[in-house]
Amino acid sequence: MTAPMSLEALCERLNESCDAHRVVPASGQAGERMTERSVRYYRTLGLVDAPEGGGYGEKHLLQLTAARLLQAQGLPLRRIRELLYARSVDELREVRERGLAEVGRTAAARQISLPIAHELWRMMPLDDDFLLVSRRGTLLTPAQCDAVRAALPAHARPASSPHHSTE
Repeated sequence: MTAPMSLEALCERLNESCDAHRVVPASGQAGERMTERSVRYYRTLGLVDAPEGGGYGEKHLLQLTAARLLQAQGLPLRRIRELLYARSVDELREVRERGLAEVGRTAAARQISLPIAHELWRMMPLDDDFLLVSRRGTLLTPAQCDAVRAALPAHARPASSPHHSTE
């Protein structure tokens, strides 16, 4: 077991790990850097356990790492809490390993850069599996969304649009 860390040291270790593995929250949903204030907020949400034995340890680091990996996939904090609640250290290690492997695969497969300061990414759900992303916040008309839905493979096309009528 490692010695307890201060909150500042916990944030530093997490940020170093995220930098090394290029893990950043999707579409600006959270700051790129974990701060002491963020950790306190995550504690109030139940994402991170309270410090034990005078500081933070491996489980806290794993909880924050798992949260960051799930944020990188675009999951909201509410869903992340549901997925991580009451996980053991071993389970959190597995989440970390799987998440880091996924980050490696998706980073190699995609050539989309992360949003930059002047971009406002807006997502438009097409169905339960597909969504469109506009990097400048541009919205499509309902007719344009329907045309995109029509271009989806027949097995992926929804019976009816969840957001716009197809009639």
